[in-house]
Amino acid sequence: MVADNDTQTTEFFLLGLSRDPELQTLTFGLFLSMYLTTILGNLLIILAVSSDLHLHTPMYFFLSNLSFIDICFTSTTVPKILFNIQAQSRVITFQGCLSQLYFFVLFLGMDNLLLSIMAYDRFVAICHPLHYTVIMNPRLCGQLLLVSWIMSALNSLLHSLMVLRLSFCTDLEIPHFFCELNQVIALACSDTFINSLAMYLGAGLWGAVPLTGILYSYTKIVASIRSISSAQGKVKAFSTCASHLSVVSLSYCTAVGVYLSSAITEKSSSSATASVMYTVVMPMLNPFIYSLRNKDIKRALNAFSEMAARKVPNVLGLKRQP
Repeated sequence: MVADNDTQTTEFFLLGLSRDPELQTLTFGLFLSMYLTTILGNLLIILAVSSDLHLHTPMYFFLSNLSFIDICFTSTTVPKILFNIQAQSRVITFQGCLSQLYFFVLFLGMDNLLLSIMAYDRFVAICHPLHYTVIMNPRLCGQLLLVSWIMSALNSLLHSLMVLRLSFCTDLEIPHFFCELNQVIALACSDTFINSLAMYLGAGLWGAVPLTGILYSYTKIVASIRSISSAQGKVKAFSTCASHLSVVSLSYCTAVGVYLSSAITEKSSSSATASVMYTVVMPMLNPFIYSLRNKDIKRALNAFSEMAARKVPNVLGLKRQP
């Protein structure tokens, strides 16, 4: 902790969701169960896609990358929450806070860009089906993913470097369960105009541009589906993007709800509770949404589970004798 602006900041204090000791065990159990569910669900999606040759397509390539991003995204915040509750500590070092901030912004940006790319993939598949394999070739898919990583990394690095230029006073309590960018900036004693400007411009850019691309893609998709003559064809075309549309709707509605709640109410605890939705709950729900509404994923998961069931006895030395 620091005494004034000239002293180097070494620690912050995460106030978390509640200071009630009776709720700490409940909070620990909830976060641990949601975290394990998120890891297991998204890992199963990745393994199912990688093990089934029929799923080696652009749509499932981006889906497996989205699952990987969701694992990394939730791992940025939840392990620290669990450690602090278990150790009965609220301390996070300045380096740890900066690292958490960097990776949180990185994976949040990647999540938005991947959802936009997946919308474009569905647009090409439905509106230009004859040219789909030519347009969405492996090289383009790799380039889209690489550009997304570079853009997200540069954006995250910019915000992290701008936090380094700030000086902090004696009040180093963050009314949140992780080092969110706006909460860290609010603790600074130095001028934060440039940081706030970059933060709001970045949020607008990284929110509006991918959303515009998604809306444009689905406008064309809806128009294309309406031109299909048979009802069965319409249902089949819509079913290919229903899961993605559900994830997009939940993601953006949750994000808008979080920031509207933080703008309307002055209670930081309310904002922190609302943030649980998009930092923990959404990464947990994504694999369920994609697996429950997708026959190909269900089939791949069943095949993978059968393959794993056959290999387990062999690994344990219980192979049946002929």
